[in-house]
This record gives sequence, structure tokens and C-alpha cells, in this order.
Amino acid sequence: MEITKHLFLNLAILIILLFFCWVFFDKCKKFSFSNFSKIIIFFILIWICIQFSYSPDSYERHDLRIIPLVIGSLYVGIGSILVGSIIILRGFFGLDSGFYLTILLYAPLSIILKRLHLFFWKQNSLQRILISVLLGMILGILTVCGRVFITPHTNLLDEWFAYLVIPPLGIGIISYTIEFINRSMEMRLQLIKAEKLKAVEQLGAAISHEIRNPLTAASGFVQLLQDDYLPRHKRKEYLSLVKDELNSAEKVIQDYLTFAKPSLETLEELQVKNELKQIINILLPLANQNSVQILTDYSAIGFIKGDRQKFRQCFVNVLKNAIESMPNGGTLSISTELNYNKVTVIVQDTGIGMTNEQIERLGEPFYSTKGKNGTGLGMMVVYSIARAMDGKIRVESEVGVGTTFHFEFPASLTFMKTSEPMNYHL
Repeated sequence: MEITKHLFLNLAILIILLFFCWVFFDKCKKFSFSNFSKIIIFFILIWICIQFSYSPDSYERHDLRIIPLVIGSLYVGIGSILVGSIIILRGFFGLDSGFYLTILLYAPLSIILKRLHLFFWKQNSLQRILISVLLGMILGILTVCGRVFITPHTNLLDEWFAYLVIPPLGIGIISYTIEFINRSMEMRLQLIKAEKLKAVEQLGAAISHEIRNPLTAASGFVQLLQDDYLPRHKRKEYLSLVKDELNSAEKVIQDYLTFAKPSLETLEELQVKNELKQIINILLPLANQNSVQILTDYSAIGFIKGDRQKFRQCFVNVLKNAIESMPNGGTLSISTELNYNKVTVIVQDTGIGMTNEQIERLGEPFYSTKGKNGTGLGMMVVYSIARAMDGKIRVESEVGVGTTFHFEFPASLTFMKTSEPMNYHL
């Protein structure tokens, strides 16, 4: 059973080689899997099969060229090219009886394989596997019959077993794997499509809920304004309320647009220290209302490139959330660092903190740690703006202790280091 033993060994090597190819193509998403690359891969596989064939005598050569031929012909549709490759490669090993037998067997096969490819893909998955195995068995029988007709052998049992079992077995394994991968890809695409539809449904529901409330309130006040006998001061009050509600609806829409299209409209050099000062000045009344003390330490004064409005929007959302997480008062620390040409902004609070599950979901659309009091937009916008500015966010938190945000942005210019601690006692 020497032929069977050697072909089993070759089959194992071939399957291992294909496994590494599948892993490579799965990991290398940027690789363009064109028809030319497929031809090259199957040509190499056929060359490996013929190169490492079992040759007990000068006129005998046993290999597994049937496997790449069947798989490439049926699944890829390059049967004629592979038949030509087999004939050419076999010619390099001698123009003997085996070479002429190859021409006699495979030349008519190229026409059949081309027609069979179209019929093959009209079948279901199980039928394709059965057709592949059956074609492998037929080619195995024709190969042995041709060998017996030209040069009679004494080890017919070994040869028949080797060609009737090993090539169909290898073709069956590879064919089943291909079908399994195709089904997995189809299921993955369906899952992605379902997730996109779910996201659209959630988006529609969220927009409807968040915009309907201010519009409903504004509509009610407009109806009140239609009263001709409404006092002047009441009219001004209602108009102010209508304006506030419309601004609220506009802010919701702007937050969604920022998330959907986080690209920066204008790029300019921003001095992190000055921008943070402006943001803190905006939020001082809110911090005072919640009895929150703000501490700052700008250990690095540096510049980053970004959109000033979006940068402020990002940190207003973060600092506002930090202040609101300390309803009974606390300390909000803001500091900057310089690490390997990156500006790091650290925001630390002594609020209620978050669990690991909450940290992992930060930045997801429609997710809020505030429950019914949150829209799920603030942190979503923060993460979108950070990504648009090539920044990274790292969050550390402990329930009952507080939360720390680390923002890293690429530096624009050389930093001037200083030590200028500032305290805001409220």
C-alpha cells in the first residue's frame, strides 16, 4: 500500500497548505482576490502536487493533481486553464507514456469542465459537494484505467484504492469547507444587514422621541399666542419658550449629524490650554450649582489640529456629564500631559462611577448611563469627534469612586512646558 500511504501524506500537506491560505485571506482584508490571483494559487497547488508526487519507477508518477483540478474547475470556472497547466507541468518531467496519457485524458476534459461549471452553480450546497466527489471518483477511475491499459501493474489493489478513496476524500473535505465558509459569509452579511436595519429603526424612534417633545411644546405655545387678548409680557414669555424648544430640537439634529458625519469642517491649530479655559468658563455656573470644585493643572501647553467648535462641543459634553455625576458635590480635575508627540487631556471626577459593562458601551448610539434622563447622544458625539481628530479615548472608572477619561490627540507643534496650576473655588 505504498501508493496509498504517499498519497495520504500528500493530501495532509495539501489540506494544511489550504488551511493557511484561508487564514491568510481571512486576515488580509485588503488583498484583492481577483481571477488572476485564483489562477496563480491553483497553478501553484497543481505544481506542488506534481512536484511531490510518488514515483516508484521511471515510468510511474502518482499525485493528487485531480483535487485542485476539480475544485478550481467547478468552484472557480478555470478548468481549461488548469488542464493546460497540468499538461505543461507534466511535460517538464519527461515526454514519456505518462505525458501522452495526460494529454489523452485531460484534453477532452477541458471542454466538459467548462460546461459543467455553469450547471454546477445551479445546484444546492449538498448537490455541489456530491458532484465534486463524483467527478473526483470518475477521474480517479479513468486515471487507473489509462495506467493499466498502457503499462500493466502488479499492485492494482493499492492503485485502485488510492485513486478511488484519497482524491474523492480530499475533494469532499475541501468542498464541504468551501460550502461551510460560503454559508458563514452569507449568514454574516444577513446579520450585518439585520443590525443595520435595527440601527435605522432605533435611529428613527430616537429622532421621533427627542424631536417630538420640543416640537409639541412649541406647537402648544404657538396656539396660545394666537389669542388676541394675550398680555404683552405673556406673549414675550411664550415666544422665548418657543425659541428654547426649537433650539433644543436643533441641538438634537446637530448631535445626530455630528455622529453621522464626524468629518471636520475647518482645520486650525488649537491651543489646548486656552480651549479648556473657555470650556470651563462656560460650565462654571453648572459646577457652582452642583457644588463641584474644578481643579486644573496644565503641565503641557501644546497645539493640536482640529475644529474649534467640535473640540469645545466634545469637552463640554464630557465635563457636563462629569459635573452631573456629582449631584452632592465633588471635585473635577482637568490636566494635560505631553507623551511622545501626543497631547493627553485627563478629566477626572469623584462621581458615582461606572461598571465595566457601562464603560464598554460608552459611545454606542442611544445608550445613556443616565437612564430616562439621557438621550444617548452626548457620549456618542464625543467619540465621533475624537475619531475625526485622530484621537483616542481611554476610560477608567469604579463605582462609588469616580471616573477618569484620557484623551490623546496628535501634537501639531513643539510643546512649551510649564507648570501653572489653577484652582476654581466655588
